Amino acid sequence: MNKDYLVISAMGDDRTGLVEALTQLIAETGCSVEDSRMSVMGGDFAVMLLCEGRWNELAKLEAALPAAGRRIGLEIHCRRTQSRPPAGNLLPYSVEVIAIDQPGIVHNLASFFASREINIRDLATTSYSAAHTGTPMFQVHMTVDVSASQHIARLREEFMDLCDRLNLDAIIEPSKL
Repeated sequence: MNKDYLVISAMGDDRTGLVEALTQLIAETGCSVEDSRMSVMGGDFAVMLLCEGRWNELAKLEAALPAAGRRIGLEIHCRRTQSRPPAGNLLPYSVEVIAIDQPGIVHNLASFFASREINIRDLATTSYSAAHTGTPMFQVHMTVDVSASQHIARLREEFMDLCDRLNLDAIIEPSKL
């Protein structure tokens, strides 16, 4: 049975209380947060929420979001969606990459997986300074969906060859989801 959901994305100036205000509205409409990603990026707060509820609860939430966004200072967008179809013969793999920061890292990784028809399910990056040297570093974590028919040893070898050419430290392994 497909469930109905509302995906909410919001951005605005970061300040204390934004998560509380959004989740209060969600709870008041009878909906619940099933999945979320929240982060402060620069001076802005960004959030993506997957909310679940009965159709009338989702409609109530959808209708309340514009006024709530104006009240709490967030640009809010939403869209209806349904549960994701079963993964079938896809296996989740975790990819971790750490390197000296350089342009194009995410693009090169995305191109590698796209050229093999491997979907990137989740991706997060972080920039930071190395502890003792202050060297600008870049870290990528992603979850990809690999077809069970894919030759994993060959995929891993090709991925590591790419990372060697780009001077990236990386691992690819079955996800522990």
